[in-house]
Amino acid sequence: MTTREYTIGQLAKASQTKPETIRYYEHEGLMQSPRRNCSGYRIFGDADLNRLMFIRRGRGLGFGVDSIRELLDLADQADGSCADVDATVSQHLSEVRERLAQLRTLESELQRLSDCCEGGKAIRDCRIIESLSGIES
Repeated sequence: MTTREYTIGQLAKASQTKPETIRYYEHEGLMQSPRRNCSGYRIFGDADLNRLMFIRRGRGLGFGVDSIRELLDLADQADGSCADVDATVSQHLSEVRERLAQLRTLESELQRLSDCCEGGKAIRDCRIIESLSGIES
């Protein structure tokens, strides 16, 4: 089975990732430094494309760079325990649920502000501005 070779531009197109982002992932150690051809161009293979797609999917799920690094390290240990992967995902799920709770609180407060608006008044009489300023009338 032959592996396909990609320049950074081709890898970017195949993965729908900007070249700058690929370089950033290299700099952060998420992607290995690729070999270079005689012209100095980076040359990537199918394994690099697969790894980049893993990173993109993880980022799409909201995982931070450190969590992606941890998941990649775990993925590189084929005989390791899946419990470690589950723990990382469970931790992230817990963080997402906390953020959702914070967003619901934010939504309620913004709704309360919006509901107090009587509209059509001058800014000096705006209830939202009063509330944000801490001025009670």
